[in-house]
Amino acid sequence: MRHSLPTIPQFYVTAPQPCPYLDGRMERKLFTALQGEQAEAMNDTLSKQGFRRSQNVLYRPSCADCCACLSARIRVADFQPSRSQRRVLKRNSAMQRYVTSAWATEDQYDLFRRYLDSRHADGGMADMDVFEFAAMVEETPVRTRVLEYIAQDETGRRQLRAVCLSDVLDDGLSLVYSFFDPDHSALSLGSYMILDQIALARKVGLPYVYLGYWVPGSPKMDYKAKFSALEIYHDGAWRDLGDPSSHSSATHPLSVKPIAEQVASLNLPKTLSAPITPTRIIRDL
Repeated sequence: MRHSLPTIPQFYVTAPQPCPYLDGRMERKLFTALQGEQAEAMNDTLSKQGFRRSQNVLYRPSCADCCACLSARIRVADFQPSRSQRRVLKRNSAMQRYVTSAWATEDQYDLFRRYLDSRHADGGMADMDVFEFAAMVEETPVRTRVLEYIAQDETGRRQLRAVCLSDVLDDGLSLVYSFFDPDHSALSLGSYMILDQIALARKVGLPYVYLGYWVPGSPKMDYKAKFSALEIYHDGAWRDLGDPSSHSSATHPLSVKPIAEQVASLNLPKTLSAPITPTRIIRDL
C-alpha cells in the first residue's frame, strides 16, 4: 500500500519588476506552488494570511521597500450597500447568473479580449492568447467556479455581459479575476459582480468575500474602499479599514520584514506540521 506523506511547501521570491499600481515603485512577490492533496487546505490557510491564487500558484506582495498592498475582504454579515450600490443592483436587476465549473469558452475569451483592449491594453495580460486564457481559468487544483452574467438585448438575444472566476474557500468566496463588456460601463458591472458575490456568500453561509489587494494611493483600487465592512490584512491580523485616507503608501526603511522572517511566521495547514526552515526553503529567482 502506498501512502502520501505531507511535504513542506517551498517558497520563492520573484525578481523585482515595475509596480502596476504605484509609479516609480518596484514589485516583488513571495510565492509557492499549489498542488497535491493539500492544495485546498493551503489555499484556505494562506488566503487568510494575505495570499492570492493565480492558476497553481499562491502569492502575496513582498516588496523590498514597500508594503502598500493590503489584502482586503468584506464581512458579509455586516455589509450594507450604499445608495449608489443599490442603484447598481437596480440597474442590473434583470441580469441572470449562471455558475459553472472552471471551463473556458470562446464567448468568454471574446469578452475578455474586448475588456483588455478597452481597459488594459498596456497591461501585463494584454498579449494573452486563447490558450493562456484557458490555462488561467482551468488550471486550478482547488474548488473554483466560473460565474457568467447574462442579459438580453433589445431583440431578446442573450448576451454574455460579465464573467467572474472565484475560488470557494472554507470561510468565503475569493475573487480571482473578473471582466465585463466595456460597451456597458454605465452598468458598473465590476461593482455589480462584487455585490452579487456578497449576496451569494450570504446565501450559502460564507462569512467573507475576498477582493484581492487594496492599495492606498492607487486610483485603480479606489473602488474597493467604497464597500462597507471592509477589512485589510496588516501586521499579521485582519482589521477594519476605517477611514481610507488614514492609510498611506509612503515607504519606510524599516517597514518590511526580511523574507526569512515573513516565511517563518506563516501558519500552514495542521497536516503540514513540520517547522519551516527559512534558510532552506527560500530561493531567489
